[in-house]
Amino acid sequence: MSRREPPLIFVISGEASGDNLAGRLMGALKEQTGGHVRFAGVGGPQSAAQGLDSLFPMQELSVMGITEVLPHLPRILMRLNQTVAAARALEPDIVVTVDSPSFTLRVAERLHRTGIPVVHYVAPQLWAWRAGRAKKLGRRVDHIMALLPFEVDFFATFGIPCTYVGHPAIEAGALSGDGVAFRERHRLSRDGPVLCVVPGSRHGEVRRMLPVYGEVLRRLKENHPDLHVVVPVAPAVADEVEAATKDWPFPVTLVTNPDERFDAFAACDAALAKSGTVTLELALARVPMVVAYKVNAATAFLVRRMGVSVSHASLVNLLANREIVPEFLQEDCTAEKLADAVDILLSSQEVRDAQRQGFREVLKALGDATPPPSQRAAKVVLDLMRARATN
Repeated sequence: MSRREPPLIFVISGEASGDNLAGRLMGALKEQTGGHVRFAGVGGPQSAAQGLDSLFPMQELSVMGITEVLPHLPRILMRLNQTVAAARALEPDIVVTVDSPSFTLRVAERLHRTGIPVVHYVAPQLWAWRAGRAKKLGRRVDHIMALLPFEVDFFATFGIPCTYVGHPAIEAGALSGDGVAFRERHRLSRDGPVLCVVPGSRHGEVRRMLPVYGEVLRRLKENHPDLHVVVPVAPAVADEVEAATKDWPFPVTLVTNPDERFDAFAACDAALAKSGTVTLELALARVPMVVAYKVNAATAFLVRRMGVSVSHASLVNLLANREIVPEFLQEDCTAEKLADAVDILLSSQEVRDAQRQGFREVLKALGDATPPPSQRAAKVVLDLMRARATN
């Protein structure tokens, strides 16, 4: 680390959540090195804010599902080759791949062969399905930075170095939203019922979930006529969400400013959310929820053929190892079932309180929040760089 030029870290993220992680990590790396660090690679606006000039628009990689990827495969392969070539030419001190395993781990495999150390941020969920593929992962990366505490022991069984750095929701602000201020800013009733509806951040998710959610709300109209709906919106799908929610039977507040996200959560009495990181954010914000998710039929068929070895889909239930929040997945993700579950949640203080009690288990499972996850992750990256420099 005594080089004249600052060390170069090649960072690759492929979607909004990964870009958020990468941005925080890069900020922490700057802090821990006194700004003596350079970045290159692929990322979005959060990475750009830390000085990364992306090789190409990150949005080109934000495709989910086996059948959804196929039409975009030639372009994705081109970008993969471009990313590998750029990293080889730059000869960075370390490569950090962030989530999006279908793309980043393919890049990692090809770079790992060159001797460049590779650390992957966000452990792929091989413990949920296809656990045997963990052996292959060891040939792709030198180290994994895990978001969930139980992942360390899982990867240890396959001889893969893994450090638990903590989930980003811990430091993102989910615990400190101001619901009263949000209601005042958006002229919502101080006491009226507010439902948070989260359709996802990818076009495929939005197209599948919003029609179901719209029908859920129509079914809730009779029992909850005064309901107000709040929808946090990712920039990539904002126009699509706005168009789809115009005919919903309740007034809708779209939250497009990411700085308002956790205030919006705090303002809500309950949530209808797609499975993913948002379920953990809502739990930390103490918002009771119903979880829903579906992929297209072809993707669901292929995933089931591969075998799923966990009993829960949402992070909240996985961390607690029991069902705290109800899940409605694939064939069960119907307007009728979701509406019944949301109706119970909105109508029963007892049910909401039971979920909030369960959220304490989740917070305990995540462990100590100090230092924050991004700082822990930065230390892992810098330690790996220093180890390489002394070898």
